[in-house]
Amino acid sequence: MTQRPGFQAPFFMGVDVGGTTIKIGIVDDRGQSLSRVVVPTEAQQPVEVGMANLERCAHESVEHAGLTMDDIHSVGLATPGTMDISAGTLLTPGNLPTWHHFPIRQAVADRLKKPTVLQNDANAAAFGEFWVGTAHEVPSTVMWTLGTGVGCGIVIHDVIIEGQHSHGGESGHNIVQMDGGRRNVDGRYGSLEAYCSATAVVKRCQEALDAGQASSLKAQIEAGQPLNPKMIGAAAEAGDELADQIIMETARVLGVASVTMMHTIDPSMILIGGAMTFGRNDNPVGRKFLQRIKDEIKARAFPFLSERTRIDFAQLGGDAGYIGAAGCVRLKLTGKSASGPSAQHHSYPC
Repeated sequence: MTQRPGFQAPFFMGVDVGGTTIKIGIVDDRGQSLSRVVVPTEAQQPVEVGMANLERCAHESVEHAGLTMDDIHSVGLATPGTMDISAGTLLTPGNLPTWHHFPIRQAVADRLKKPTVLQNDANAAAFGEFWVGTAHEVPSTVMWTLGTGVGCGIVIHDVIIEGQHSHGGESGHNIVQMDGGRRNVDGRYGSLEAYCSATAVVKRCQEALDAGQASSLKAQIEAGQPLNPKMIGAAAEAGDELADQIIMETARVLGVASVTMMHTIDPSMILIGGAMTFGRNDNPVGRKFLQRIKDEIKARAFPFLSERTRIDFAQLGGDAGYIGAAGCVRLKLTGKSASGPSAQHHSYPC
C-alpha cells in the first residue's frame, strides 16, 4: 500500500458522470481529495465511447494522486437521471441518451476491476456535504442542487433516502403550482424544476425580455452573449430590476418547496448547492437569494422549525458529487460512518 503523508488510507475513487463531463477524484478515508481529473462524456456517442473516457479518466486520477490501482479500495459512482440502484442499472437518463438501460455498475467494475457502488448524483452530492461539507456536524440534511434541473438529496444519520424504487428525493419534481403552471423539460407542468432550475431561470428571463421588460441584459444578448444565470446574477448585482426580480421569484418558490421538506422530513439543515447559487455568501446577490429563501420559510413553516432549521449554501461546489460518491462506497463496503463528531455522540430525533 502506497503511503501519502497527510492522507489516510484506504483510498476510494469517486466518479461523477454528467451529460457534459466525467469528473473523477481520489479521496482518502477522511474525505480529503488527492486528485481530480475531468474529461468529456461525449454523451451523444455510443455508450462505449463514454465508458472508455471514464476508464482513461480513472487511471489518470490515480496517477495524479501518486497511487496505483492496487491502492484503490473501491469505486463510488454517481450518475444523473432515473436508475435502479439495487440492480446497478441506468434507466432513462435524459442527459445520457445513449446510456439508457445500461448496467453501468457492472460495466465500471469490469473495466476498473474494483467493487463499485452506484448512487444518484444529487444523493451523492448531499452525502458529500454530509460527510465533509457544510452539513458535517449535523445528523440530517436536505440538499437542493440547482443546475440544468433541480436535484435533491436527503441524508438522515448516514442513510440516503433512496426509496423503494430508487426515486427517493426526486423532490425537484414536486408540484408547486397546482393548476397548469410552467412546463419542465420532461413535459410535466407545475414542478419545482420548471421554476428553479438554471434552464427555467433563463427561460423566464428571456420571456420577460421578449414581452418588452426593460433590462441591461438586452444589450448583452444583442451583442451575442448567450443568456445564462451567471449573466443574470451579474446584472442583478449591478442593479438591474428584471434580473433581481427573476432571482427573487426563484428564491421564493424554492423557499416554499423547502417548507414542504421541513414539514415532511424535519431535517437539521437545508442546503442550496449546484451550479446556480449566484456566488453564494461571497456575493451580495447570493446573500440576498439565501435571505429571500429564509424569509419565505419563516412566513410559511411552523415557527418551531423555521427558528431551528439552518438554511445555508453547500460548500464543496462541483466536487461534492465525486466526494460524496466516494463516501457512499466507503460507508457501504467498510461500514464507516460519515457523521461528524457532534452527530455521532449525541442522540437526535430524525
